Amino acid sequence: MREPTHALIVIDVQNDFCPGGALAVPGGDEIVPGINALMAEFPAVILTQDWHPAGHSSFASQHPGKAPMEMTEMPYGPQVLWPDHCVQGSDGAAFHPDLNTDRADLIIRKGFRPEIDSYSAFFENDHTTPTGLEGYLRTRGISHLTMVGLATDFCVNFSAVDAARLGFAVEVRGDLCRAIDLNGSLDAAKAGMADAGAILV
Repeated sequence: MREPTHALIVIDVQNDFCPGGALAVPGGDEIVPGINALMAEFPAVILTQDWHPAGHSSFASQHPGKAPMEMTEMPYGPQVLWPDHCVQGSDGAAFHPDLNTDRADLIIRKGFRPEIDSYSAFFENDHTTPTGLEGYLRTRGISHLTMVGLATDFCVNFSAVDAARLGFAVEVRGDLCRAIDLNGSLDAAKAGMADAGAILV
């Protein structure tokens, strides 16, 4: 078991991000057994869950003439438009059935504000509205984070960069993540995480 200051952050291992889902990440289901095994090493396990209301502003279906994976400009900056996914209460929003959710001390839901998307476990996409995760970790005395999950180049990336900037020691287990890799987004994410001080393993 690792030190009490260490936590495992499991990001968005949900049906819609796994094969057959609305926004499937290639091989997204392959990481589940390894994540379950890794949980045994950590005194704290936190899961994040993408949790969008129907008709969320990041869905391409809400932007006439736009297709999924196209870009648009939101008040908070550039935004990828996604297929409808992880709608609150849907099967797609549920965790992968094989994920050991019983080990979770905390489940952080994100993306529930209709007007703003949320990739990071720490902040909405305006980079200022907090999810509350930082405060939870600080009050538990947690300083070292290991991140796994989906997708490497979006939610894992944003979470790792934010955590490092907040002063946490961050390790990203590349073998237990999978990427969308949209127009070179994976290489850009790896460079950004490293620049922020996250360690990619």
